[in-house]
Amino acid sequence: MAVVLGREQDVITVILGGGRGNRLDPLTRDRAKPAVPIAGKYRLIDIPISNGINSGMERMFVLTQFNSVSLHRHIVRTYKFDLFSRGFVQILAAQQTPRGEMWFQGTADAVRQNLEIIIESRGDFVLILSGDHMYRMDYRNILREHLESGADVSVAALPCTAAEIGGFGAIRVDPTGRIVEFREKPKDEAARAGLERQGTPEKPYLASMGIYLFNKAFLVESLANPTRHDFGQHVLPAAVDGAKVQAHLFDGYWRDIGTIRAFYDAHMDLVKLEPPFTFNDPSWPFYTHPRYLPGSRLNGVRVNRSIVSEGTTLEECTVEDSIVGVRTSMNRATVRRSLIMGSDPYPPDGPPGSPPLGIGEGSLIQDAIVDKNARIGQNVRIVNKSGVDEADGEGWSIREGIIVVKKNAVIPDGTTI
Repeated sequence: MAVVLGREQDVITVILGGGRGNRLDPLTRDRAKPAVPIAGKYRLIDIPISNGINSGMERMFVLTQFNSVSLHRHIVRTYKFDLFSRGFVQILAAQQTPRGEMWFQGTADAVRQNLEIIIESRGDFVLILSGDHMYRMDYRNILREHLESGADVSVAALPCTAAEIGGFGAIRVDPTGRIVEFREKPKDEAARAGLERQGTPEKPYLASMGIYLFNKAFLVESLANPTRHDFGQHVLPAAVDGAKVQAHLFDGYWRDIGTIRAFYDAHMDLVKLEPPFTFNDPSWPFYTHPRYLPGSRLNGVRVNRSIVSEGTTLEECTVEDSIVGVRTSMNRATVRRSLIMGSDPYPPDGPPGSPPLGIGEGSLIQDAIVDKNARIGQNVRIVNKSGVDEADGEGWSIREGIIVVKKNAVIPDGTTI
């Protein structure tokens, strides 16, 4: 791991809580994107916060706006630093003030509306992160390159294919790594013209990862124009024209959890025989709310290529290529290629006559996401046999071909989805 001689303590980290998260609906119907549960026991916000803690950058602000109650609750319960540490994770919610009464209009505007607090914080650098990406990164590496290059702002960049670059900000660099052009989401071949890197046929493009390291003074200057609402669309293209913007190349695993399909595929990556990403690196732990749950109780269970979280009770079940979240209860059920998020400690009682919490006897779940506190009855089939791309029903939705059973949903006995 890189060492930057204590300069990481001069970095203020700002994590963007995201907007409405419509592309992750229905998972974001009652919660902010960074609060969405992942990998059986974590939440998305745990990833940038844990990366920051492990990088020695422990002073963090989380900017929130929509459906932020569960996100606030999780952060307050989880991240407590001792009295002799300068670390903190502080929530900055959108608010009306004498200086402004508008909701955040974009990523840059969210930072602008909290700029006074950031300026008052000790440190010369501001690291801006997204709260909905899955990756492991030592932010000291981008800080080291930022200092060595003398950049005004550094942008983490990931090599990608032509099929992928249309969903991201695309950058073009010179031989020194300086960014000379920034294009937001070039969708077609004409929009991508001239962005290819020589000698990289498999992944000829560089995509912005939404990770920016600013000199604090330059950030203040960049946000002085109130019409620049978004970093990717406005701030960075303007900075390229007159300032030194440097690319930091990243070659590890990274996923933007922006859609239901991306969210589902990221979890399927976790259960591969040789997963490209895991949460169990002891040298770089990911932190979350400590639950103090008992070990899982398994009886007559067949589990292959799966992750089973603590506090679960599985009775004569088959689980393949799936993730089973905390406190899940399943009885003689089959789950394949699915994410079961589990349940909260004390969920409310279901409607009269509803199935018990968990997955009932004889049920089959395939290629699905089951949100928290779902009550799935006996002999239920959640399989999308007809291959429907988009649909909605009572307690469930289909997005990009993936069935999503909603939070607190009740699926009666014998239902077929």
